Amino acid sequence: MFEAVEIVIVASAFGIDAVRTDGHLECAQAAKRAGAAGFEVRRELFASDVQLSLQHLRSLGEALTGLGLWSVFSTPAALYRSQGRLDSDALRLALDEAAALGARFVKLQLGGFSGTADGAQIAAHVAERLGGAHPRLVVENGQLAEGGFPAHFAELFDALAREGHAGLLGMTFDTGNWAWLDVAPLEAAARLAPHVEYIHCKTVAGQGARRFAVAPADDDAQFRALLDRLPRNVPRGIEFAFHTSRIDADAAHYVDWLARL
Repeated sequence: MFEAVEIVIVASAFGIDAVRTDGHLECAQAAKRAGAAGFEVRRELFASDVQLSLQHLRSLGEALTGLGLWSVFSTPAALYRSQGRLDSDALRLALDEAAALGARFVKLQLGGFSGTADGAQIAAHVAERLGGAHPRLVVENGQLAEGGFPAHFAELFDALAREGHAGLLGMTFDTGNWAWLDVAPLEAAARLAPHVEYIHCKTVAGQGARRFAVAPADDDAQFRALLDRLPRNVPRGIEFAFHTSRIDADAAHYVDWLARL
């Protein structure tokens, strides 16, 4: 019998408008009631720049800790610019904001990685923020072709290893985002599983530009097979919207289901 996995609820699961109107903390309280271990804070869902101040993030982080939740800080920023250069400013800001929150992970998109890993620069930025606990840097497969294919991530991890920086950062494996690029998730998992440290769980409905994230069905054999290919000892994040008429019930159901799956 498998032990239960730590489950994170991503703020957007409660509805984008709800997060922007009611704030992250109210959604985090609902996540705690549902039995989640962690809560993912989304930078793009703050209603104002004031709420993104380091002071406000520290206060939010303390409140999350008070609830007994650990956190992920997610930013839509990319680690690499489209020209293939490391975006040092974006990385520094993400690390500072995540550290203020007290996050376990800080998650960025990969962006325009071009084969040169800049491992020493990344390590230097991370090392600057080693005062006490610091966030673990992870990059996520997004829905765009730039920095969205399995080869991009494999090349990044290979380049870091060649530079002597193996293990410097990890991957957030989003189970649904591969659909936007017509990539088979099982094939991506077979290639990238050793680097996966956090999983965004969802499936996708619709076609083309009309695709959208949905909850996996309880009997979805392909989703179960995908989780079997990925590490079991890493947190799983719920990144699909709960039904507006049964938010608390959905949250509790999927936390329990994903923890045992």
